[in-house]
Amino acid sequence: MKVEKTKDDLVEEKSPGFFQKLFAWVIIPLLFVIAILLVIAQFTDTNIFEKASEVLPKDEEKSADTKEVEKKIVELNAEVQEKEAQIEKLQRELDEALADNENQKAIQEQLKRRIEELEAGQEEARKDLKEIVNTYEKMSAKDVAPIIVEMNDEQALEILANMKPETLSAVLAKMDPKEAARYTEMLSKRKSSGT
Repeated sequence: MKVEKTKDDLVEEKSPGFFQKLFAWVIIPLLFVIAILLVIAQFTDTNIFEKASEVLPKDEEKSADTKEVEKKIVELNAEVQEKEAQIEKLQRELDEALADNENQKAIQEQLKRRIEELEAGQEEARKDLKEIVNTYEKMSAKDVAPIIVEMNDEQALEILANMKPETLSAVLAKMDPKEAARYTEMLSKRKSSGT
């Protein structure tokens, strides 16, 4: 009686698995070589564990290196914190400078507006003065002279200084000679000072 093998039986007999090959071709020979080396070391009176400890770094060396590395890490962390503090300080200074700059801009804008208001007011005052001077120039010199004498010196000088030369001479001619001399002197001082 013949037993026929099926396909499933053939597949199981085909080849060993990956781990079986690894174990048979690598691990067993490696263990065999190690065993031979240990036997040789025993006969030559060589302590393999001492030789291994000489080759490998000692714990003392490791701890010294570790301490040095830890010390360096602490130093670097301190340096990082110092730099962060400097950055924060510079950021605060920058923020303060920007705020101060904004305040300066606001003050500058206020001053510009104030100057414009003053210039507008000055222009308005010039127009008013010009109208007053035109009014006095239309009047007779005989009527203007007593009015000028009654004004305070600053107002009188403003009006006299802005009159046409012909009108000014006619008004001064109608004043008391002492008053005319006083106003003439004040007008000459005013012109020499440039106001």
